[in-house]
Amino acid sequence: MADEVLNDISHRRYNLLRGSWLLVSPHRTKRPWQGQQEAPSKTELPSHDPSCYLCPGNQRAQGDTNPAYASTFVFVNDYSAVKESQAAYSPPDQDGTLEKRLLRADPVTGKCYVICFSPEHNLTLADMTPSQILPVIETWTRIYGAHVSPSSPFARLVGPVEAPPRDPHASITQPEAQYRWMQIFENKGAAMGCSNPHPHGQVWTTTGTPEEPAAELVQLMKYRREQGGAHMLADYAELESRKKERVVFENKAFVAVCPWWATWPFEVLVVSRTHKRALVDFDDEERRALAEVMAEVTRRYDNLFETHFPYSMGLHQAPLEGSAEEIESSYFHMHFYPPLLRSATVRKFLVGYEMLAEPQRDITPEQAAARLRDCGGELYRKKL
Repeated sequence: MADEVLNDISHRRYNLLRGSWLLVSPHRTKRPWQGQQEAPSKTELPSHDPSCYLCPGNQRAQGDTNPAYASTFVFVNDYSAVKESQAAYSPPDQDGTLEKRLLRADPVTGKCYVICFSPEHNLTLADMTPSQILPVIETWTRIYGAHVSPSSPFARLVGPVEAPPRDPHASITQPEAQYRWMQIFENKGAAMGCSNPHPHGQVWTTTGTPEEPAAELVQLMKYRREQGGAHMLADYAELESRKKERVVFENKAFVAVCPWWATWPFEVLVVSRTHKRALVDFDDEERRALAEVMAEVTRRYDNLFETHFPYSMGLHQAPLEGSAEEIESSYFHMHFYPPLLRSATVRKFLVGYEMLAEPQRDITPEQAAARLRDCGGELYRKKL
């Protein structure tokens, strides 16, 4: 077990995955709280909302009508953060000037999708069974496969992208250009900026690699070079599964932990036990195992404070296009970043010290994992 003294004293922990440090202050939860409190999550929603832009058969904001989909539904985001076509830009030729030295901008193009997880307006991943979550994972895999570079080793693992005109996945088409990174994510709850409660996530595909996965990839490659080809997250999954103290849930293919270096109070990292570079590496059994882990983690979140637990969740995997070292050093994992700290209404804020110095957390990851382990079983809403 971890040194018990770490549950009571301030200390720093090293985030090997990012190459950074964070401050842990477990005694801080004893302070009285008179700050902002979140409104409790609304639990009474209809299975179909005629005013929802994402429900089957409804009209979206830009005028398109959703099909009467029965499982997942994908469309190109009506308000995409990046677009495939835009005005051309190249930095002016100002060699030797301060502008050239200090003011840099690079154009970014890409494609953004919205994925409805279910036709049911009043469900979340926590309400869904693993068999209901499985089509979400299959859809993610299909989108990823449609965008991998022809030169990638993944290209031979995926077939041609074909979809009949009325297929709910008809928007998944070959991109106009080759993009490098695909970020799959979900924002759940108003506290995380989600403006529509219908169960859905997003996919942003871009020409460059964003800061967070780029930092992780540097660390993954560094570890592999220094450890004779070993993979950091395979070693970490083995260590955590053996020690148990930060494990929330595990099955044959995945381990879900509150990582040693977690920043958010109840942060969870889902890691495959064996080296899987990306979604397209999984077989049917591993996809079912991932669906089980997602159901377990999200249900435990909701049971913890008996609320619709907000979070941002995202997948990190191999780039769509990259060097052989980048692709082979990549390691599939999922991050869950939830903000709640003390209750359903009190959240953790990353401000002040966190913005100006380094991340800081209150309860230890070991304490958080123990609480989440105790929240298994039936979803609390089904007992009401």
